Amino acid sequence: MQRVKAVLKARHSFQRLGILSHQRCLSAQPNYDLYDDFEDQVLVEGRAKSRAAILNRPSALNALTASMAARLKRLYESWEENPDIGFVLMKGNGRAFCSGVDTVALHRLLNEGKVYECKRFFETLYKFVYLQGTYLKPHVAILDGITMGCGGGISLPGMFRLVTDKTVFSHPETQLGFHPDAGASFYLSRLPGYLGEYLALTGDKLNGVEMIACGLATHYCLNARLAWIEERLGNLMNDDPAVIDSSLAQYGDLVYPDRSSILRRIDTIDKCFSHDTVEEIIDSLENEAAGAYDDWCKTVLRKMKEASPLSLKVTLRSIREGRFQSLDQCLAREYRISLAWISKSVSNDFTEGVRARLVDKDFAPKWYPASLEEVSKDMVEYYFTPLGELEPELVLPTSLREPYI
Repeated sequence: MQRVKAVLKARHSFQRLGILSHQRCLSAQPNYDLYDDFEDQVLVEGRAKSRAAILNRPSALNALTASMAARLKRLYESWEENPDIGFVLMKGNGRAFCSGVDTVALHRLLNEGKVYECKRFFETLYKFVYLQGTYLKPHVAILDGITMGCGGGISLPGMFRLVTDKTVFSHPETQLGFHPDAGASFYLSRLPGYLGEYLALTGDKLNGVEMIACGLATHYCLNARLAWIEERLGNLMNDDPAVIDSSLAQYGDLVYPDRSSILRRIDTIDKCFSHDTVEEIIDSLENEAAGAYDDWCKTVLRKMKEASPLSLKVTLRSIREGRFQSLDQCLAREYRISLAWISKSVSNDFTEGVRARLVDKDFAPKWYPASLEEVSKDMVEYYFTPLGELEPELVLPTSLREPYI
């Protein structure tokens, strides 16, 4: 606790003295290679009345890079201004839609001391999410395959979200010592009951049917029928949302979660994850596990105990605050949290989590703090503290693009 109080005090002292402004100079010039227009990473298809953006890093499960985020933002801005384009579609090549941020690339940059490039990446990504969430034209996201982390952020705020029997959705950030971001605290907090807290804290997966059932997706079809839907959308000369809606539904299926679905446990989820603290949630799960006839509660407990204790507490507060905030407010808060993680001022959990799970793959992260009991209120508060004049907040065009409430 004393360490965090000292860090908070030092942050404000350094800002007054202008020391933090020199941090940007430590990385010299930003690595503009990361923001080059790598057109092969985001392909474009022209259609009669629409454009399609295709995420094209199949070998990396379409993990989002800085250049991809920047290119998407430029494309969407130009398409919105083009009167000949009625609606926009996004999909991924290969077996994933988007597996989230390329955290290995961020890990490398942070180890090289290039914090500024990481800041620019988060700024660009969050600005694109806001653009997506306030887009003036109909948008169709085809979430076929793996959709993790910011893969949800760049698609779910849009108008139409088509899922398939191949869709796998999750937010595994707490297992990496990070937090669900890119608008996740906005859309997860609006799920039925306390399902959002459950998904954010455990990293558990939903399939396409479950995404339909809880409202994350708008349409469902079998993967085998996707080509028919895309052909129909590609031939549309009408940008009326009702026409797009009916086109997506034409080859769709009426589906319901099966008996093994996590949604069948929504009462237990609400009972356990409605508590105010992570400790109370775990106590409630342990009480349920003691009287349960299956291992579900034990599996959930194992997932939470494998996660970063600090991430769990920061994530729970972030989701709870998101319930009462608009999209722009959620993104601004998530930006503060993300910058606090990459600064390593309180904890090195993000780089340690990526190292353990994605780089060295020893799956034995050494979290700091190592237990929930050691995570103080001051530590958590640091991640929600305004950045100050010398570390600008995320600026979004709210006066020009009205956010959702």
